Amino acid sequence: MNDVITTLTSHRSFRKYKDQQIPNDHLDAILNSAQSAPSWIHGQQVSIIVIQDKERKEKLADYCGNQKHIIEAPTFLVFCADFNRAKIASEIEKVPFNAINDTDMLLVGATDVGIALSNAIAASESLGLGTVPIGGIRRKPLNVIELLNLPKYVIPIAGLCVGYGLNDPGLNPRLPKNAFVHNEEYDNNQASYINTYNETFRQHQLKKSNGERDVTWTNKISGFYKEQHYNHNYSEVPTMLKQQGFTCKDIEK
Repeated sequence: MNDVITTLTSHRSFRKYKDQQIPNDHLDAILNSAQSAPSWIHGQQVSIIVIQDKERKEKLADYCGNQKHIIEAPTFLVFCADFNRAKIASEIEKVPFNAINDTDMLLVGATDVGIALSNAIAASESLGLGTVPIGGIRRKPLNVIELLNLPKYVIPIAGLCVGYGLNDPGLNPRLPKNAFVHNEEYDNNQASYINTYNETFRQHQLKKSNGERDVTWTNKISGFYKEQHYNHNYSEVPTMLKQQGFTCKDIEK
């Protein structure tokens, strides 16, 4: 074990923060770490919008489903998949920008954001800060795009609260390693691993809530996935993608 691995394996999600802004040199280190992440073809398809203005955080908290910790966190980072620079490069070189019509561009953008986001989380936590990623940034993406003045070919993928965390939630138990790590080919014994994990998760929830929350992992996950999110919280995503130039025309072929 070393300090890097200790940081990575000690992650927890904080939803309460001190009323204390993080130092500028810490923020610079976090942003530099995120920018140093690898990207597909070195296209650097990620942009981060740094939000510290309270009024703007309040609006984003509302757009993200009334997540108050966005307001409480001194700094909120919005991670965007950004193909605007690729479009500009195409214009400079006077060549078509046809790849944006491919569905794979969505995977490229989301993957690059995920890698940069992971770097930012690790850097933040190595500096003694707390974080929590926010997928709810896609609940009202049209509002987010307008608020942050995002140009075409740029889409918000995830947010990240960063600050001095309060009320340490502790580590959540993970699935058995056999469920996560597959040797040579996929291990389809998942139901057995999940059934074992259900009780571990249940006991953790009971302890964490002083006996008030009696729920298994499958209770939680199945409840989340029983509804189509397109018809519920994330109904604007298809409209947002089309508006921002992600046509996915290759699907129609």
